Amino acid sequence: MNFNFNNPYTTTRIPVFARNVVSTSHPLASTAGLRMRILGGNAVDAAIAAAAVMTIVEPVSNGLGSDAFALIWDGKELHGLNASGRAPQAWTPEYFRLKYPGSNGSGGNTPPKRGMDTVTVPGAVAGWAAMSERFGKLPFAELMQPAIEIAERGYLLTPVVQQKWEAATPELQGLPGFANAFLPWGRAPNVGDLFQFKAAAKGLRALAATKGRALYGGEIAEAIVKFSQANGGSHVLKDFADYKPEWVKPLSKNYRGHTLHEIPPNGQGIAALIAVGILDKFDVASLAVDGVDSQHLQIEAMKLAFADAYKYVAEPSAMAVTPEQMLDDAYLASRAKLIDMKKAQDFGAGNPVKGGTIYLSTADEDGMMVSFIQSNYMGFGSGCVEPEFGISLQNRGHGFSLDEGINQVAPGKRPFHTIIPAFLTKDGKPVMSYGVMGANMQPQGHMQTLVRMLDYKQSPQAACDAPRWRYNAGFEINVESAMNQNTVQGLAARGHRMEVINDSYQDFGAGQFIWLAGDPKGEGYVAASDARRDGQAVGF
Repeated sequence: MNFNFNNPYTTTRIPVFARNVVSTSHPLASTAGLRMRILGGNAVDAAIAAAAVMTIVEPVSNGLGSDAFALIWDGKELHGLNASGRAPQAWTPEYFRLKYPGSNGSGGNTPPKRGMDTVTVPGAVAGWAAMSERFGKLPFAELMQPAIEIAERGYLLTPVVQQKWEAATPELQGLPGFANAFLPWGRAPNVGDLFQFKAAAKGLRALAATKGRALYGGEIAEAIVKFSQANGGSHVLKDFADYKPEWVKPLSKNYRGHTLHEIPPNGQGIAALIAVGILDKFDVASLAVDGVDSQHLQIEAMKLAFADAYKYVAEPSAMAVTPEQMLDDAYLASRAKLIDMKKAQDFGAGNPVKGGTIYLSTADEDGMMVSFIQSNYMGFGSGCVEPEFGISLQNRGHGFSLDEGINQVAPGKRPFHTIIPAFLTKDGKPVMSYGVMGANMQPQGHMQTLVRMLDYKQSPQAACDAPRWRYNAGFEINVESAMNQNTVQGLAARGHRMEVINDSYQDFGAGQFIWLAGDPKGEGYVAASDARRDGQAVGF
């Protein structure tokens, strides 16, 4: 580690140094992960137990009906897991146009925003089971126990989660199962209220007893299908029984002597790789870390990355260009030349052809590291909650398009996905497991925090605490209120249109970072957890 551990930013967190680490956005999930290590489990066991608890303690962002992705360093090599869900067999553009005439259900060219016609087959639980079977040490049922106990006995609601819970209530309170599950007093819980989710405890027990199979052709799947058909959905049992997560080869791009790894499409992780590939053409470290030149350069690189990602990324079988073409070094050099350091631009896509989310990270002293993310997409996802087993269902189907193109909805297809874990290596050796949750903020957060650590030698906690910006579209960006005012004014002078926002939960993401300090059995790791959520990094 060649970091400056003097943190210049206001923070409520300090770095955690330990040989075994779990970093999540809720303390109960972090301690559940450590519990698995104490019982003899490894980092994968810790990640699964923490992920299960997160479905209970941060239901705004994820649930038992979520999707997930993971990057796992097994001690020798890096593995990728895509546990994102597929469309029901009934879904076609005609299905939505006939059912939602005129507005197509959402006022545009996409499936609806909420309700059962937004729910693709949830993949997270299948992802847990696949990780456990391939890499875990403890019985799968053991990994579910902390979440079962917390769902059954209840927990006291934390401040950040409560704020988002209450904000989502007006839109979702009339959706099937929502009020019964999440408005136990006819309102959202207050901070410190005891929230119990006994239906989810029953669901978790069924998952524990079947190694997750109850959700894929078993009793939970049967209950979801019955619930779906009673509430306007089109799911059938075969949609669930046919689902399998996919082990994938991660994509990568070199940056400052390190290698950043991301999950390949259908996710947006390639946007972070494009952005750092463009930044690699500049001497970023020569620019003041929080100054206008550095921030302007990063914003413009991210714009270029999103321009290509939004045009070309979809389910791999539908893509007209390959990730390798999009990451070609000569192509990225040509894109870098488009950046004007004196003014903001609204970039279009190039031509690379030649001819509501939670993130957690775990690491153990045997060298295993896990970068894991799961999400219901928008706050509380579809807003639909199957009542018998407490399955809060995502709304990933809203990410499809009804128009002809690479992301057009089709039976069994996966939509463009926003959730992405990240991993950093150097010379083929592990360096850091990390991620920054929050819709399209995720690749932006990956890039911004990585630049701070590699170019400016800021510690993971300082890089996490530093004020962020978020690019939206065109010239529009959001900035955190803590950002240097001279920098904000300088960006405005270059043509960036900015809105200063105090709400960081979704707008600026929240990260967890575990950096390998040295031999895991000796020096161990340094971990950071984002103060923008209720989380905590813990270790022993």
